[in-house]
Amino acid sequence: MTSASSGQPVRAPGAPWWRFGSAFSCLVHPFLGLAMASLASLSLAQSALPTGDERILAAREALQKGDRNLLDQLAVTSSPHILERYVDYWRLHNVLARRDAPDAREIEAFLSRYAGSVLAERLRAAWLERLARDDNWIGFIGAWGGLEAPSDDMRCLHWQARLKIGDRGGLDDALKEWNSLSWRADHCDTVIGLLAQQGRLDEDELWQRFRTQMSPRTVRGAEQTLAWLPAADMPDPAELKLILKDPDRYLAKVRPGFERSRTDREMVLAAIGRLARSDPKTAYMRFVRLSERLKPEERAYGYVILGWRGAQDHLPQALDWFRAAGRKARMTEEQYEWYVRAALRQRDWKWVRTAILDMPEVQRSQSVWTYWLARAEQALGDRDAATALLKRIPVGPDYYELLAQDELGHPFAPPPPAKPIPAQVMADAQSDPDLRRALALFRLDLYTEGVREWNWRLRKADPTFKVAAARVALKHEVFDRAINTAEVASKDGEYELRFITPYRDLIEPQARAQGLDLAWVYGLMRQESRFVHRAASRVGAQGLMQVMPATGKWVAKKIGMSDYSRDKLAEPETNVMLGTSYMRIVLDDLEDHPVLASAGYNAGPGRAKRWRDSRTIDAAIYIETIPFDETRHYVKQVMENAVVYAAMMEGKPQSIKTRLGVIDPG
Repeated sequence: MTSASSGQPVRAPGAPWWRFGSAFSCLVHPFLGLAMASLASLSLAQSALPTGDERILAAREALQKGDRNLLDQLAVTSSPHILERYVDYWRLHNVLARRDAPDAREIEAFLSRYAGSVLAERLRAAWLERLARDDNWIGFIGAWGGLEAPSDDMRCLHWQARLKIGDRGGLDDALKEWNSLSWRADHCDTVIGLLAQQGRLDEDELWQRFRTQMSPRTVRGAEQTLAWLPAADMPDPAELKLILKDPDRYLAKVRPGFERSRTDREMVLAAIGRLARSDPKTAYMRFVRLSERLKPEERAYGYVILGWRGAQDHLPQALDWFRAAGRKARMTEEQYEWYVRAALRQRDWKWVRTAILDMPEVQRSQSVWTYWLARAEQALGDRDAATALLKRIPVGPDYYELLAQDELGHPFAPPPPAKPIPAQVMADAQSDPDLRRALALFRLDLYTEGVREWNWRLRKADPTFKVAAARVALKHEVFDRAINTAEVASKDGEYELRFITPYRDLIEPQARAQGLDLAWVYGLMRQESRFVHRAASRVGAQGLMQVMPATGKWVAKKIGMSDYSRDKLAEPETNVMLGTSYMRIVLDDLEDHPVLASAGYNAGPGRAKRWRDSRTIDAAIYIETIPFDETRHYVKQVMENAVVYAAMMEGKPQSIKTRLGVIDPG
């Protein structure tokens, strides 16, 4: 199972009429055969063009297929459809992707006509890309001003454009921000390369960037960063390839005298880091044989890497490795987090306290670390300090807010009813053209476009209008927009919008039949799909409960469902039946513990079992030390959701500490 909880699930599109063969189309509708023939002969008469919704969908499909001629024909005439602007937008987007020169007047006319819209923003970005591709830097500078929310890629192109027209201040601005730019922003490599060529990049910063780039499972940009080093310091590219492929082999054959070169020492540390991802114990053994030949800062960094990866593997040595790094060792935000988690896993509250106090102040003040610092003070006997820290955490329904209030003796109470929205604001939201356009896109299963339109309209709206928009979304059963918009509008309110209970006539009987807590089922489903019944994740999980096809097939066989097919996962009834059945199976396999079962539903029951400790452990510590970021966040959200749903359904206060409980050893 995987979560589709980002708020923007990928929608499985329907099958518009033009996806069928042309012979079938001719039988169904006198105009359909002509429409399909146009894709081949490009001679479709305008009178045979589709109209209404079909016209919009035909234009979208023509864009996907790169069918220039059909897009041109569809754009020749207009219709009163609320999505009419999309036909012209898709045509112009196609024009910009072609080799022949676009007509700048057409682009500018669209940008003027729809100024301030999401389509104008996106078309301007595409236009800027094309101007850069054509080396039209003066045109680029002229078109830049209307871009409201430039990406890192766009900002880097702008710096390049300024340099190209003789404004060297662009590189000065780039220098201030180069190390915070996204590694996925391809145009930024050019800008950083220019800074490197001019000797304006600090070599130590480049090595720090390289270290960070080597941390993810999939390495991106590290080779390019090495290429920005002074020529004398660049390692052989073959070394990096070997480190990525077989770091243990690289470390076994470290060249004599490696300690005399910064480059060689950094490559050794890179290999230690890569090996520690899969085998921290072996990485440690390699490291101790080489560590005395490293400089103190490099040795500390090596121990940080080992502590970080060891903590993710729940190794008891991880805390010792962090201690060996020293309290002044440079760490990333994530490494500080795992420093605390290593201490939590050992229940070493003194070092929990120390690790949190060593964090940068901004990080230390986050609710999560304020809560764990309070728990450390409590465990070390300073109840007054613990209480003072807990009171710093806001009161609300977020995971750590619930935990903090529970520690203070205030379980989560049923929330009050929502305040009424002024009638005029509600009327404005219902008639708002941008929201209506987004709803039309949702209706046609153009989900990505709908989310962009919706979010763009609300980006600067006041909270009252956002709540009204959320109610509009709920009325039209666009459940994820209702939830997400209400969350943005109100952090501690609008519970009836943020914690909706759609499909209850399907869900409650299945939950009852499986003996499941309805609040937990809703909490999990809210996190999985935001109740978008046709949601599909990148890895193939589908429906309200994000059931993987293989899991669905296995569960169907187990419960005796003879007519199962993959297509049925998109049906709410089947999806809920299979999902709740699987919840029951996972719960039975994991000692009837909802925390373990939530982790197992997301990451697999086997992993949920392996993450247990050799001793009984506070479930909050178990959750905090889940190695997978997605699963850790997922379990917190599911349990948080379950508390709120239970309070609303049962009408009485709920304790998250009681719901979490403890996790017994495996």
